[in-house]
Amino acid sequence: MSVWAGFATGTGIAALNVVAMTSTTATAPDPALDAFIAALPKVELHVHLVGSASVPTVLELARRHPGATEVPRDEEELRRFYTFRDFPHFARVYAAVNRLVSEPEDVATLVVGLARDLAPQGARYAELQVTPYAHHVVGLPKRAVTEALDLAARRAAAEHGVEIAYIFDIPGEYGEEAARVTLDHALTEPPAALVGFGIAGIEQERAKHRDAYRAAFAAARAAGLHSVPHGGEMTGPETIWEVIEGYGAERIGHGITCLADPRLVAHLRETRLPLDVCPTSNLRTGQIARIEDHPLPRMLEEGLYVTLNSDDPPMFATTLAEEYRVAARVFGLGRAGLAELAANGVRASYLKEERKRALLAEIDELTGAAEGGAG
Repeated sequence: MSVWAGFATGTGIAALNVVAMTSTTATAPDPALDAFIAALPKVELHVHLVGSASVPTVLELARRHPGATEVPRDEEELRRFYTFRDFPHFARVYAAVNRLVSEPEDVATLVVGLARDLAPQGARYAELQVTPYAHHVVGLPKRAVTEALDLAARRAAAEHGVEIAYIFDIPGEYGEEAARVTLDHALTEPPAALVGFGIAGIEQERAKHRDAYRAAFAAARAAGLHSVPHGGEMTGPETIWEVIEGYGAERIGHGITCLADPRLVAHLRETRLPLDVCPTSNLRTGQIARIEDHPLPRMLEEGLYVTLNSDDPPMFATTLAEEYRVAARVFGLGRAGLAELAANGVRASYLKEERKRALLAEIDELTGAAEGGAG
């Protein structure tokens, strides 16, 4: 959902979501189910580079680059800075944090930090959304960014056991230049682990740049990149249809407004087009009024292919594991339902087939053991 992209889930503000998301309809914590969630092998398919940065990481960057932006260098002030009024306000805060990422070392710090934070949550793999245009506007050369991403992916695997792949996304409100810069970086200086091409940002701004975005996605797909755009987060089904028909979407970020169009729901169900859903993100940016209002349960009832993700976890006071706990406590999913979401993520990922098979076998084994113990 981010306008830019670049930072790493942390523990600093995760506890805040207990107040924001607990309600009279949520079930009480279940230690055994929490243990199952912790052990469940997971993949993270929708997380942004800047939006993944933990509070300590942001403070480190703010102190490393004093005066670069209005991002506070005090922890309590930073927490207040992360209180979003609406999506445009979130976009401004996100852009301010992004301006702290001004050196290759900063880029690598964020990627490795994400892996460090994902590993204790049972995450084995992440497709990290990176916005080359954000680095371009602060003067970082393509080659330097790519070298930092390559180095960081190697460190993430070696130090934390988390495999990192990348999706390059266009910030949708910046038009033809952003599309050109993003595509050029993807085609001429791609990191070794680049698997996809996407678009994020304020969806309402895309229509005026429709032809440029369609052309960029066509070129990226011709080069072998997967089409993974955001759609239907803050606008209606028409945006989802556009990413399907105009961008050749193979997986869609969010897609939560699809339910307003029965024909679209039928199309998504029949084609098994994955939707990367991020419940807490939608709450924090005001797309839903209460977590109980989230359409995830109905999407599952409609037989849609859903994966569960965190988007910009520290900014939204969540983690990938917490999204699974929300699915259990708020939406009533049991072990089988949670395991199916985890398996959906693996199947919808761009992991190699042998890695997919191994992770799916682990999920099946854990679920079978849990069911056996319960019985």
